[in-house]
Amino acid sequence: MVEPPIVLVIQRLYQFGFFQFYLPFLISSAMFYALLRKSQIFGPPERNVATNAVVALGAAFFVWSAPILLGIDITTQLATFFLQSLGTMLVFIVGLMIAGMMFPPDLPKQLSEKIKVGWPWGLIIVAGVLIGVVVLISSGLMVALFQVGLPGLVEVTPELAWTLIIFIGMLVAFLAIIVPGG
Repeated sequence: MVEPPIVLVIQRLYQFGFFQFYLPFLISSAMFYALLRKSQIFGPPERNVATNAVVALGAAFFVWSAPILLGIDITTQLATFFLQSLGTMLVFIVGLMIAGMMFPPDLPKQLSEKIKVGWPWGLIIVAGVLIGVVVLISSGLMVALFQVGLPGLVEVTPELAWTLIIFIGMLVAFLAIIVPGG
């Protein structure tokens, strides 16, 4: 059976490291650039486009050179993570589309009047973070990232992973209690 040309192209791109390095590099450099523009660390974004771009590209290169230099392949975990994230987002988008068909057109206005700043928004943020953590764990990316950060130093066990998750959860809960008061 003859394989379709796209299969051959994808296999060749995989051999060149396109999925292992180049695509994650592009995604992280775009995120770094957006964060630098938003934070305006180097001044107004209109005047520092080149500085933001150079710093973003350099940071992304350092981040994605680590797995290669350490000899760890996280391609499968990244692909699984993005696929599961896309599936999760599609479920929410379809839910919003169905809600938009069944509820009145001014639903966002009604909701914003009823739900002011307070615990409902915090609950929504906590639910979003929990869904993100579940996707991170189920894709296997969390264990792979621990292996990148701690090669040969610490054996990543499920107990260690859950301890770190609980610790991070407690930290987030502590910050959620303190930040609204400040």
